[in-house]
Amino acid sequence: MPELPEVETVRRGLSPHLEGKSIVNVDIRRPDLRFPFAKDLDKRLTGLKIRTIDRRGKYLLIRLDDDSILLNSLGMSGRWTMTGEGIAFTPGTFAHGAVIGTGDGPHDHFVLNIEGGIRATYTDARRFGYIHFIESDVNEEEDRFLSVLGPEPMSQDFDATVLAKNLKNRSSPIKNTLLDQSVVAGLGNIYVNEVLNRTGISPRRISSTLVRKNGSPTSRLELLVEQIQEVLSDAIEAGGSTLQDFRGVSGEDDLGWFPVNFRVYGREGLSCVRDDCSGIVQRIVQANRSTFFCPSCQR
Repeated sequence: MPELPEVETVRRGLSPHLEGKSIVNVDIRRPDLRFPFAKDLDKRLTGLKIRTIDRRGKYLLIRLDDDSILLNSLGMSGRWTMTGEGIAFTPGTFAHGAVIGTGDGPHDHFVLNIEGGIRATYTDARRFGYIHFIESDVNEEEDRFLSVLGPEPMSQDFDATVLAKNLKNRSSPIKNTLLDQSVVAGLGNIYVNEVLNRTGISPRRISSTLVRKNGSPTSRLELLVEQIQEVLSDAIEAGGSTLQDFRGVSGEDDLGWFPVNFRVYGREGLSCVRDDCSGIVQRIVQANRSTFFCPSCQR
């Protein structure tokens, strides 16, 4: 599933082509994805101008000039593809074999036709993603999807003190806790595996043990915050992690170079990459998800 770096990569690809442009018309080709589309959404969007495209956690937020918002979750296989004059498009394929994002495929479910002949196509083979409409008179902080999110890990609102507050009463393993979007927004299975390895923290460690009795962060928790921000920044610069269906908005499949930096994810049975460690990467299952770690250097 796309995590914060992949969603940020998509946002950066969409923004230059869509911001400040008006929606000429909308082609919605089925009544629902994971959830139903808002009633008459095509008519409500037609003629509106896209003000900005933001990201909150793993969500794309397409802000419109009437103060309404299109919230998009990419789910497992969702993606946006840009086509039109001045946009270099190289068709890619889904892991399942369907041609992506031309606007005419069987999985091209939602198409924004933009002024200047630009087409933004949302494609989703598995339909685990969704497009949710936030009315202009609704405070986005009260929206059912956004109100439950914790702090943005790349923002000034996130530091070791904030994370300590969210962990001090948690008896769950730190791996599971960091996947909770109310604790910190945007982290997913891939990057939590990597962050814990680089911090030397076992995924089995109880979350509250990283907080002192007075509620202040331990030095290991401070390092954890540093590594969360560093790993996410590096992954964004690398264009995310190309796993299965993730592609750039121009159809390119040469994004997602961060996997070359994976230290544990997907490396079960291989030697730990640390020079001072002779451990072997193991895989366990936590909360129905694969966890990769080195039991020798992660404590």
